[in-house]
Amino acid sequence: MKTSIFIIGIFILTLASYRGFTQNVPVKQVMDVPADFSISESEWRLYLMITEYRRQVDLTPIPLSKSLCFVARTHVMDLFLHHPDEEPCNAHSWSANGPWKPFCYPADEGKKGSVWDKPKELSKYNGKGYEIVYWENNPVTIDSVIGFWKSIDYFNSFLMNTGKWKGKRWNAIGIGIYENYAVAWFGEVPDPEGVPSTGGKQAQKTISPPVNNQHKADTSPAVRDTLPASFIDAGSTNSPKPVVPATPRVAGQYYIVVKSQLTLDESNKLADSLKQKGYPEAKVIQSNGKVRVVLFEAPNRNSANQKLTQARMVYKDAWILVP
Repeated sequence: MKTSIFIIGIFILTLASYRGFTQNVPVKQVMDVPADFSISESEWRLYLMITEYRRQVDLTPIPLSKSLCFVARTHVMDLFLHHPDEEPCNAHSWSANGPWKPFCYPADEGKKGSVWDKPKELSKYNGKGYEIVYWENNPVTIDSVIGFWKSIDYFNSFLMNTGKWKGKRWNAIGIGIYENYAVAWFGEVPDPEGVPSTGGKQAQKTISPPVNNQHKADTSPAVRDTLPASFIDAGSTNSPKPVVPATPRVAGQYYIVVKSQLTLDESNKLADSLKQKGYPEAKVIQSNGKVRVVLFEAPNRNSANQKLTQARMVYKDAWILVP
């Protein structure tokens, strides 16, 4: 009898452990979308720009998603405040400073779970989400965001359902803008949470083209307050970085940066190596306390976008440093 009780006890403990009922198994933390969550004027305008761009080729509007907008806002703030996109991780990465699984993309992509599961982790959205990202050296201007995404085939394929996404139907889109970052998340599953509000008002269902292309990113306290204070405060204790003398900037000049996480000596060696490989414009610039290796220079945004495409044949994470 004692033997039978002992065996039953072992079976119950094993079953409990398997189901995650033991105290040693961490409880998954999930952020619910706040009931009063709303998108900013800039986020709304960027959504209208994408809608108008699709309308030009008779593509239907993508329903604006409250859940994906929340995921997008969360990510741009994480990128700006905590910088999880430092090499070897890129801008699809997430830091360890919030109630989500930290993720270094693409290094962690082969592990259990995916960065595209973040909507499931942060909201009630029960499908994968796919993200495109924009970054520049100053607070973003939304006409620059849409212009850049349209100029690069990879990003444009999301906006226009071409390439890999040809024949797919987007049933949800989320927009997030904060300081230097802008992102858009796309999903094939409708959002059960519906659409977000804009400044306390329900997002309009009638789509009209934007009347002003010069909207800056909305970084007001209202935007910051959409996330927990503990999450925002976690980004205010970054270790100080050494001060690097700034390289004089030329008005109207755009730089195509291929590396930014090297020492000055390593950067100079890389620039010399690139020159020997047939890139005469390669050089090192120093600004905002950072050392960067530049592959090309460009006089305007259109030229910069073209040269960025060339640079990404060599360095896939190349980006534009704007005046």
